Amino acid sequence: MAIDRRDFLKGSVASGLAFAAPAILRAGTGGKYRTALIGSGWWGMNIARAALQSGECSIVAMCDVDSNQLDPAAAEIEKLSGDKPKKYKDFRELLDAEKPQIAIVATPDHWHPLITIAAVKAGAHVYVEKPICHTIKEGRAMVNAARAAGRIVQVGTHRRISPHNVSGMKFLWEGKAGKIGMVRAFVHGGGGPESPRPNQEPPEGLDWDMWCGPGPLRPFNTKIHTRGFRQFLDYANGTLGDWGIHWMDQILWWAKEEPPKRVFSTGGRPIAGPPVNDSRGQTTDAPDHQVASFEFENFTAVWEHRRFAGNNAEKGENVGCYFYGTKGTFHMAWKQGWTFYPSGRGQKVIHEEPQLNKPDDQNILGLWVDFLKAIKTGSRPVCDIELIHRSTCMSLLGMLSLRIGRSVEWDGGKERIVGDPEANRLLSRKYRTPWVYPQA
Repeated sequence: MAIDRRDFLKGSVASGLAFAAPAILRAGTGGKYRTALIGSGWWGMNIARAALQSGECSIVAMCDVDSNQLDPAAAEIEKLSGDKPKKYKDFRELLDAEKPQIAIVATPDHWHPLITIAAVKAGAHVYVEKPICHTIKEGRAMVNAARAAGRIVQVGTHRRISPHNVSGMKFLWEGKAGKIGMVRAFVHGGGGPESPRPNQEPPEGLDWDMWCGPGPLRPFNTKIHTRGFRQFLDYANGTLGDWGIHWMDQILWWAKEEPPKRVFSTGGRPIAGPPVNDSRGQTTDAPDHQVASFEFENFTAVWEHRRFAGNNAEKGENVGCYFYGTKGTFHMAWKQGWTFYPSGRGQKVIHEEPQLNKPDDQNILGLWVDFLKAIKTGSRPVCDIELIHRSTCMSLLGMLSLRIGRSVEWDGGKERIVGDPEANRLLSRKYRTPWVYPQA
């Protein structure tokens, strides 16, 4: 979506609406951070616009395996900022030639680990989209690479910076909802039976082999690219791996990063139907509904999603977390802010409205400002790679349990499943040649 330059600048930090940072001397374009965007689709461009709005970044290079996305995205960057980014189809060539100080990694999920690791090794600080990885050991390799290189890696779980999420956590930590015994996280949407979509030849300008990268080489299908990949388990982890990471992160944030002890998940595709992947066509293959239970030391968390039946029969928004406490029920929502429903008679409901950025009702700009602050000070960012690795593990453990059909006992310190060699083998996966799975 293209944005008018005047409207764009109205929301920028440069216009004085966000914060004032001390002037520091940096090597770069006009004193700004040399920034590269890797993955120029819808969400990558949202992040790039926030980088420009900070007033401290210049987009010097962009990379995408699909020129049908890359060319209009680069044209928009030039229109908004005057930057004329060089265009690449291979992230390795970009990192080698441009040596960016900051790299934005906004590719499909299965590419996040290799590109992030390559970027920090090349000297760049990284803003990587969630979920950080496709399998758990990739996430640990990303954390270790960032630490070894001394680079800041911020993850796009922007709810940790969102004002109503921050104040809601304070409300819970202060005990105003009482002792929390259970948390229910959920996303509900519409949908129905699924029919295969015919495979096609990749469109001109798309390097489909590179798009698939370390994942399996499927036939090209418009159900996958450009924005359907999250429901294909070769490249992502369904709704729990997409939406779920945000709400698993809220649970771990509230629990002060305490890991779950035991995980069990069930679900399937009774509405969408059996997955299809043959020479003629494809459907998605992620579950159309899923329930996962996470046992912690002092509380239980439950995840549920369904891609059918909507949310019309339930009060409130179709995403979020309900924290059930001895003093009442607290709903941490998205577009509806947060609401506390006290259990005592005659007590008033407490509500706080959200403060979200347009056009996508998110808070990327605030997260980007925090990212720059961490780069300048050497401090950990609010969505540091290790914190969000733990939240990603929670989602991936739910998917792993669903895959093997039984519960798993998780040792969060060692990042191993206790007493289950078969389950431990699923903490990683084989990469397609010539790509090599990253070692922690």
